Amino acid sequence: MDKPRRDQKPGRKPDHKPFRKFESKFGGKSDGQKPEKVGQSGDQNHAKPSLRKGRFSNHKPSSLKPHNTKVILPRHDHRPAEEEAAPSEDNDLLYGRHAVLAALEGDRQLNRVWIIPRLFYDSRFRTLLVEAKGKGTVIDEVDNFRLNQLTQGGNHQGIAAQIAPYRYRDLDELIQQAKANAVDPVLVVLDSITDPQNLGAIIRTAEAFGAQGLIMPQRRAVGITSIVMKVAAGALEHFPVARVVNLSRALEELKSAGFWIYGTVAGQGKSIDQIELRGALGLVIGSEGQGLSMLTQRHCDHLISIPLGGKTPSLNASIAAAIGLYEVYRQRSISKLY
Repeated sequence: MDKPRRDQKPGRKPDHKPFRKFESKFGGKSDGQKPEKVGQSGDQNHAKPSLRKGRFSNHKPSSLKPHNTKVILPRHDHRPAEEEAAPSEDNDLLYGRHAVLAALEGDRQLNRVWIIPRLFYDSRFRTLLVEAKGKGTVIDEVDNFRLNQLTQGGNHQGIAAQIAPYRYRDLDELIQQAKANAVDPVLVVLDSITDPQNLGAIIRTAEAFGAQGLIMPQRRAVGITSIVMKVAAGALEHFPVARVVNLSRALEELKSAGFWIYGTVAGQGKSIDQIELRGALGLVIGSEGQGLSMLTQRHCDHLISIPLGGKTPSLNASIAAAIGLYEVYRQRSISKLY
């Protein structure tokens, strides 16, 4: 039998206040009961899984499923199995009536042509499509919905074509061809043009003013893409383009071939209307943001600028090229008259 404590009167139950204080201090209940173990109460939302490894450690209760579980279903392609895929980067997509018509009339290899039935029987396309089909081009009659898919909502005008990659000319071949086609040939040289819209506009302008070709670097510059062909509006079918590894070396080769090199800069050099632009020449156009690099300027014979009367310090690359080419065309036209 337990002996009573000193402060306890005989015949009275022992007081468990120290035990209650101990329990309340460590989170127990005030009635003297031991604290309830986690997971034994009725509230299952606050239950935490045990981390002990035991007999049933691999069992995962259903209440521990993640709330943000996503079910990935297989993707079904509703296109017919025999329907062709979109063209890749190696085989670029050209669309628009003028662009495709120029490609059909030129020497470009077309792998596939998508065209609406109404345009297929048009007299402008009918004969050319039959000739292209004889060369191995696949002709597909489709609706506008399919053309919208292929062009990603572009202004296709009822026709699109998958063309082979553009064939660049060698620099020596371009120089020889330019000299054979003109007594005083004009070649446009681009220094790191990165915008395809500008490149297409320059090509279109250069061909329109009678230039014999264009030279562009391989690195840090845009190539001939479908956007360039679209903006050029068929000019590339009659206008050769050479792509070189080293632009400075290419300028020196032009000098050796008898070309004078004129570099266009903003606010430097002589005004373009005060210099005589005669003989075989190369007109160098700088990039959109930086203009002509210092290395390219050192390889130019003359630096010329376009006089401006407003507060705008410079012009867009394609606009500068257009003004420069027009000045060359104007001076040579006057020399022919007098």
